[in-house]
Amino acid sequence: MLVVSNIFMTCAWYGNLKLQDMKVLNDPPLIVVILLSWALAFFEYSVMIPANRLGYSGTGGPFSLVQLKVIQEVVTLMVFTVFAMLLFKGEQFHWNHAASFACLVAAVYFAFR
Repeated sequence: MLVVSNIFMTCAWYGNLKLQDMKVLNDPPLIVVILLSWALAFFEYSVMIPANRLGYSGTGGPFSLVQLKVIQEVVTLMVFTVFAMLLFKGEQFHWNHAASFACLVAAVYFAFR
């Protein structure tokens, strides 16, 4: 559920850039882009809220609030990386990006200790 919600959110945040690059959107007013992004974000929230409720230990799930947030951030970056590499071919992946991801893996490790 977290992956699905993050796909919607990544599309809401960055999809407009690709659509403009592909000339699908020819420089629409910012309010139009915001409203389209909100429409996509609705679906993100429709999946994210149940995922958090199912995952949170306070509502019967296995994870603490901090663990949920750390998991969500790592999933967000993984989805974004795939999105950027598939749709934005000009974007480069450098060593410092790999190092930052390694730090996030360490964050997950420490959050679950």
